Amino acid sequence: MDGFSFYIFSSFSPIFVTDVKNSIIRLLLLPDLLIAGIFLFSQLFDPKIFRLLAGFFMTICIIGLGLIGGSVSLRLRQEWKGLHIVGFDCSENHAQKALHLELVHEILPLAEAVTRATLIIIAIPVDECIRILPRVLDLAAGKTVMDTGSTKGPVCLTVMNHPNRECFVATHPMWGTEYAGPDAARADSFSGKAAVICERERSGKDCLVLVEKLYKALGMHLVNMSPKEHDIHTAYISHISHITSFALANTVLQKEKEDKNIFELASGGFESTVRLAKSKGEMWVPILLQNREHILDVLQEHIDQLNLFKGCLEEENPEKLKALISRANSISRVIK
Repeated sequence: MDGFSFYIFSSFSPIFVTDVKNSIIRLLLLPDLLIAGIFLFSQLFDPKIFRLLAGFFMTICIIGLGLIGGSVSLRLRQEWKGLHIVGFDCSENHAQKALHLELVHEILPLAEAVTRATLIIIAIPVDECIRILPRVLDLAAGKTVMDTGSTKGPVCLTVMNHPNRECFVATHPMWGTEYAGPDAARADSFSGKAAVICERERSGKDCLVLVEKLYKALGMHLVNMSPKEHDIHTAYISHISHITSFALANTVLQKEKEDKNIFELASGGFESTVRLAKSKGEMWVPILLQNREHILDVLQEHIDQLNLFKGCLEEENPEKLKALISRANSISRVIK
C-alpha cells in the first residue's frame, strides 16, 4: 500500500459528500478496506480513478477566501468531483461573497472548519498566517495543513518546535495578480506555474503526498527549496518587482500634481510596468517586512543598475547605454 492509500485507509471514513445545487449532505459509511482498495487500484492501474473519486472522500478547509484561496477552490472543484469545501475568512463580506460565488459550500467558525476537514489550506497575508498557524496545528493532529504565503523563513521558524509540525507542509504557488478578494478568483490561474515546497523533510510522508497531488491537480510543477533559498529567489523575481512598480507609480503620481495631462499619454509600456502598483498594502507590507533582509540586498543591486543607466545618460555615452540594454535583452532566454 502506498503512502496515499494508507492515508485514505486511516483518515477518510466516515465521509460527507455535499450536493452542489442544494447543499444536501449525504453520509456515506464506506468500509476502510474498500476505500483503501479503490485508491490502491487507482495508483496501480488507472490514475484517472483518483481524479474522479478523490473529492467524495474529502473535506477541505480554506482559510482566506480571496484571490489564492478562491482560485484553488474553483480548480479543485473541477478536478476532484464531489469535494466538500468549508471556508473561514475574518472578513464577513468576503465570506458571504465566497458563499454566493460558490467558492465554498459552507462558512464555519475557524475551529469547527479545521476540525471538519482532512486538508486545511491557509491562504491569508503572511503576518496573519504566522499568528494563526500554531492555533490551526493545535487542532490538526492526523490532518494535513499547508500555507500559500510568499515568505517561507518566518513561517517555518514559527512552527519549528510545534508538536504537530509533521502535519504542516510549507508551500508557495508561484502565481498571483494585482487583484484581491473572492471576485478575483480564477480556475485557470495555476496551470503551468511552479509550486515551491520547503522543508519537505520535516513534513509527514502522507501529508506531502496529499499536497503534491493537490498541486498536480492545479496543473503546477513542483520545486523543492529551503526556506532561505525560496526567500532569496522571491526577493529577486517577485518582491523587487512590486517595489519598482510602487516607486514608479508614485513618481508619476507626483508629476501629475504639476501636469494633469500626463496620463493621457500612458499606454501599454507604462501600464504593464505599473500594473503591480495596484496590489494591496494589506498583503504586501507584511511580505516586504518579513523578507526585508533579502529585499534590501536586492534593492541595492537594483539601485546600482539604475545608477549605471543614470551614468550613461550623464556621460552621453551611447555605447555603454546600448550595452546595458543588450545585456538586459538576454532575459528573453528565460522569459518568452
